[in-house]
Amino acid sequence: MGKSAVFRRPAVRRLLQFLSALIYNADVRNFAAGTVSSSPLKRACVPGLNCYSCPGALSSCPLGALQNSLAQGRFPFYVTGLLLLFGLVFGRAICGFLCPFGLIQELIYRIPGPKLGKNALTRRLSLLKYAFLALPVLALPLGALLIQGYGVPFFCEFLCPAGTLEAALPLILVNPSIRELAGGLFLWKLGALAALVLASLFLFRFFCRFICPLGALYGLFNRFALLGMQKNRKRCTNCGECAANCKMDTRQALDRECIRCGECIGRCPSQALWIGKRGPDYAPEAPFLPKLQLQPGENP
Repeated sequence: MGKSAVFRRPAVRRLLQFLSALIYNADVRNFAAGTVSSSPLKRACVPGLNCYSCPGALSSCPLGALQNSLAQGRFPFYVTGLLLLFGLVFGRAICGFLCPFGLIQELIYRIPGPKLGKNALTRRLSLLKYAFLALPVLALPLGALLIQGYGVPFFCEFLCPAGTLEAALPLILVNPSIRELAGGLFLWKLGALAALVLASLFLFRFFCRFICPLGALYGLFNRFALLGMQKNRKRCTNCGECAANCKMDTRQALDRECIRCGECIGRCPSQALWIGKRGPDYAPEAPFLPKLQLQPGENP
């Protein structure tokens, strides 16, 4: 079996998702103590959405680091460079393989119940995440800085459900002093998290599709990323099979909504898709790649 066929199997992707969540939050002693990790690695950022204040977090969230730099009136050279690097190397494969909060949503979606598929409305609503990137992540921290002399990381402080689930809840449950400080803001974010969990029962990756600014940013690099799912564009016939079998709001493989998970590879009649590094994807003489044979009971 080829390397591409191995990496596009759902079980392998799920394993990588779990491993990334464990590696991001490996300072497990803080969960029992109700404290925030003081890991020296927090000067660096992981590629996926993972709250800095999570008790076990070894590194920082790029979205939080970006907002904090802007709120302090500093141009985020380091974070910008890192996001560019992550985007150009992986694109939204980070969402599909390396984001703990994406994993959480997928597990919630597996709970039995009625499911709502994508349609023209969800495709339009997928543009909302670019508004979240532009306003609470970029514009509002800078606006507050100009008006009052100090900025506020609006998305992290008022909206981010990952911070509520991964940081606020574990700390409040274990640490009485933090629990006493919980007030209206915590209740607001807890309600937002509850609404997100409810929506994720019916809509696949609700947060990723309609809200996540980090996914919006990585989506801008998706067609050019070096690793993850790739497409031979000369072989592609634009038949639409990849989008038809995708739960995200894709119109075709590798567009800005594609998380490069590879689950559509076996459904491509032209065998134009594979997982790996960029190869001779424009070469008409490129050999056909082996087509994934779905096993009984596997979903596309």
